[in-house]
Amino acid sequence: MIDRRPADAGQAFPVYITVIAGLLFLALVYFAVAQAAVTRSGGQTAADAAALAAAQDARAQLRDGWHRVILDPVAWDDYVRGRLYVLDDACDRAARFARDNGAEIAEGDCSDRLSGEDVEFRVRVRTIGTVGSSLVPGTEDRHAEATATAVLEPRCHFEAPEPTPPPPPPSPSEPTPTDSPAPEPTSTPSPEPEPITGLVCGGVEWTIDPDDPQLPEASDLFTVRLTD
Repeated sequence: MIDRRPADAGQAFPVYITVIAGLLFLALVYFAVAQAAVTRSGGQTAADAAALAAAQDARAQLRDGWHRVILDPVAWDDYVRGRLYVLDDACDRAARFARDNGAEIAEGDCSDRLSGEDVEFRVRVRTIGTVGSSLVPGTEDRHAEATATAVLEPRCHFEAPEPTPPPPPPSPSEPTPTDSPAPEPTSTPSPEPEPITGLVCGGVEWTIDPDDPQLPEASDLFTVRLTD
């Protein structure tokens, strides 16, 4: 009887090596796919954070500017509708949030546009890290990109109350004799400023006290949210 075990063992060894190499290759592929997925997910997180930061910065600008003209309701309209803000300042804040989340915003990739009564802030980011590694040739210099849009939605409307008609002129007094001394003029006190009414935010009426003018919180004036 001929013993064939050594020959069988020698033939099995290449198969064993091939199986191990295949498993290592699959593990490498799964690792690359997982790394790419994590990077892309981080890119989307960075885009969401940056878009929200831009909208929130614009909201803060609007409240601050509105507060500067709070006693002049004629100048309120553009603030009520969310129009008076500096886009570059909002985008600067978006860029900081993108960097904090491992991404960057290229020039021109932060913009705004009107959508009905709302204002949309659209941000596109590129991850600082790559989606691959040197273990997988051709992926080590590829970056993930993601976009996000945040909406700034006004919650207020303002209807100025009807102006109060001026008081009627005083009736003419009786003529005084020429030899009588003329009456001394009396000073008319300035009328006290009246509270400003007509501002409604989220269904709640607000009254602005001229002696201590305060606006609602920024979140009462505008809603900020992500949109698909």
